[in-house]
Amino acid sequence: MLNVTNVSLRFGDQKLFEDVNIKFTPGNCYGLIGANGAGKSTFLKILSGELEPQTGDVSLKNDQRLAVLKQNHFEYDEYKVLETVIMGHTRLYEVMQEKDAIYMKGEFTEEDGMRAAELEGEFAEMNGWEAESEAARLLTGLGISEDLHAKEMKELAGSEKVKVLLAQALFGNPDVLLLDEPTNHLDIKAIQWLEDFLIDFENTVIVVSHDRHFLNNVCTHIADLDFGKIQIYVGNYDFWYESSQLAQKMAEEQNKKKEEKIKDLKEFVARFSANASKSKQATSRKKLLEKITLDDIQPSSRKYPYIAFKADREIGNDLLTVENLSKTVDGVKVLNNVSFTMNKDNKIAFVGSNEVAKTTLFQILMGEVEPDEGTFKWGITTSQSYFPKDNSKFFERSDMNLVEWLRQYSPEDETETFLRGFLGRMLFSGEEALKQPDVLSGGEKVRCMLSKMMLSGANVLLLDEPTNHLDLESITSLNKGLINFKGSILFASHDHEFIQTIANRIIELTPQGIVDKEMSYDEYLQDPAVQKQVAALSE
Repeated sequence: MLNVTNVSLRFGDQKLFEDVNIKFTPGNCYGLIGANGAGKSTFLKILSGELEPQTGDVSLKNDQRLAVLKQNHFEYDEYKVLETVIMGHTRLYEVMQEKDAIYMKGEFTEEDGMRAAELEGEFAEMNGWEAESEAARLLTGLGISEDLHAKEMKELAGSEKVKVLLAQALFGNPDVLLLDEPTNHLDIKAIQWLEDFLIDFENTVIVVSHDRHFLNNVCTHIADLDFGKIQIYVGNYDFWYESSQLAQKMAEEQNKKKEEKIKDLKEFVARFSANASKSKQATSRKKLLEKITLDDIQPSSRKYPYIAFKADREIGNDLLTVENLSKTVDGVKVLNNVSFTMNKDNKIAFVGSNEVAKTTLFQILMGEVEPDEGTFKWGITTSQSYFPKDNSKFFERSDMNLVEWLRQYSPEDETETFLRGFLGRMLFSGEEALKQPDVLSGGEKVRCMLSKMMLSGANVLLLDEPTNHLDLESITSLNKGLINFKGSILFASHDHEFIQTIANRIIELTPQGIVDKEMSYDEYLQDPAVQKQVAALSE
């Protein structure tokens, strides 16, 4: 059990935590959530001992071990891959090193023999004889092939290093596992493997992630960081979100009879209990959910931006025709004979391992890049608005504020009052609306770009990784906004929940062509025939 007692931390005038008291218990997975800048990663550093709180302490039994997902991808460049994973269990690795040093001595003394015997006993207690096979199993599960296990870390690509460091954290069955954004840079198969691993993991997990699908699958509890306090709630992210919305509704309806509120709560809990997706966690979670009372449900102070796209013109039946598009970037053919016709009401998710391919396709469709071969044609009733992955060129100016910045993209007759109100709904209220574009954070820039798109009135939206840099609140609002949009959408995203809830058509870009299916994302991933076709075109 990991105990947090009276922990407080300030940075200057900013209060991150104040008198935080929590017990993280074995068998549970806690999703740590909070707005950007609330201090989630800082709290993980306090739990790991990397950062000292100003008051209070974090305690773990002496015989228990805590493992952390390392963020420095170059820290182990001089070590071999398999060795890097085993280094996740510090004491085991130390024993292995000392043992090997003794056996390599030219002269083996009686004292060396006694010490070696002690080390062998400790080595066996820590299951050392299985260390290499366990490390290899973790690496293989995460998609690091056996031929890479003996290579040095510096020989691996960045995405491969991420997987090795994740295997390092998981190695050796730690008593407490701290994971900060573990799904970043992982492919779909690696994420699914990690979900299954954590669902079967019997110790304590504390995870920070913007991936709602991941949080929903693995979390038994949500640890909500808000106003310097951390409140623990039973259930996954969706349960926390819906319960906070229910609490808000109840708070606004103070005169509603308590019996009716209790009925609403029971129906709500029953629905979520029935929808639990994983048997092992669903059983324990269901028991906990059924114990929830009205007092346990609290409204959140979170602020959600208002995101709603409305087309100025109804779209016709002729939208977009793409014929035999091909494009080579830096010597690699990223688009190979791509052809498809976009139909009315299509919301198409472009997936695939090559991010450059998706970005290049969007750039071609927006006229920013010329294809090597092929053509495309937009229908005459269409108007497009584009969210590029790299938006830096839109925010280089420092001679204007956000009101003036947004005026560039709005109809000429819109007043400053309208623009300020619009920015306020996107969480730029008061003095925030007078910020200069070049000082905005990544998340703020994304909200500005979404504001620009909403004002465009376009009936076709193109979005390249729009959830990057956004907090969970903004992702949730954008997700709803795109679900409710009456026009058509082409988008790329790594967010499973985002794709599953928005897309009604999936197009996968592969080295040898495309796989094009009108179905949901989950259906696409679970269809053996589709995945066989993807594998054949990816060879």
